[in-house]
Amino acid sequence: MLEKKIKCPTCNNILTVNGNPGDTIIITCPNCDTKGKFSFKETGISSKETSIVPALEIYNVTKTFNGFKAVDNVSFSVRKGEIFGFLGPNGAGKTTTIKAILGLLHADSGRIRINGFDIKEDEIEAKRSIGYLPERVSFYDNLNPLQTLHFFCELQGVDKSVAMDLLKEVGLSDVIDRKVGGFSKGMQQLLGIAQTMIGDIPVYIFDEPMSGLDPRWVKIVRDMIIKLNERGATIMFSSHILSEVQNLCDRVVIINKGKIIAQDSVENLNRYLNIKPRIEILIPGLHGKIPGSIRKIKGILSLDIKEDKLIITCESTFRMNIITEIKNQGFDVKDIQTFEPTLEEAFIKIISRSEEMG
Repeated sequence: MLEKKIKCPTCNNILTVNGNPGDTIIITCPNCDTKGKFSFKETGISSKETSIVPALEIYNVTKTFNGFKAVDNVSFSVRKGEIFGFLGPNGAGKTTTIKAILGLLHADSGRIRINGFDIKEDEIEAKRSIGYLPERVSFYDNLNPLQTLHFFCELQGVDKSVAMDLLKEVGLSDVIDRKVGGFSKGMQQLLGIAQTMIGDIPVYIFDEPMSGLDPRWVKIVRDMIIKLNERGATIMFSSHILSEVQNLCDRVVIINKGKIIAQDSVENLNRYLNIKPRIEILIPGLHGKIPGSIRKIKGILSLDIKEDKLIITCESTFRMNIITEIKNQGFDVKDIQTFEPTLEEAFIKIISRSEEMG
């Protein structure tokens, strides 16, 4: 069974779809009711084979600097074809882990495999399998984007004819005569993505790819990540924009103080942490007082109020019953907003628990 993230062409909502290689499924967007078809490509390998050989495998990796364990016995794996989030507060060990995966520093112990190749024993093949976009990309200011990609093609022994196609792919073909030194941060990020794509790379690591970008560039970078994944690439990325991680990622891992403290899908993390959906209901005339009849409604787990707005926490299965009962009691409901559990809530709760446990 394969799982893919796709974008609704009408409202740009991100949908998760599941199917087997060769399947064609009918999809209806829950936001705008747009209907369409999606076909899962024939991969040539079974899902069982895919699960046996992860795209990335990090096993018991430890790295110490002057007696300080920056990474402490870290283990996780990234499945082929998934978008994987790597999260943690500043100083948690993310950068050290990424550098170890890339072979930019050597771990004291543990094993790292990229697309089945050991980073120590098969370093050249491992590095050929991975593309890396750092948080701060840097290019020669006096070169244009085409010259820049030609330079990297030469370094990697790849035919330079691919450069123009890559610039078209990331939307920079109309600025090939401009010097990179005059590019905005968003344009430099897209050029960085194009550079990582040289050589038809199967695995990508993006470190804060949307950091410092305005909403327009965030959307463009997000769309590029989805496009790469739809073509079969495996993508691991770190980000402090947790809403983007929640929208894009199949699974996430959270690291703190050098140790992995959680890894799962966002949905499962919220379920494990018992984070419930929330409803906010506007009822004019409450003036900060909760009516006793509402307190008695079945299914309400917690109840708060701000002026005329009721804030209700409940299981999703009780949501419609609660709203209906409030209306049946004669209250003039002017507005209803529902809020599903977010990755940000899970992240804060997991980090807090980790800090409390020391």
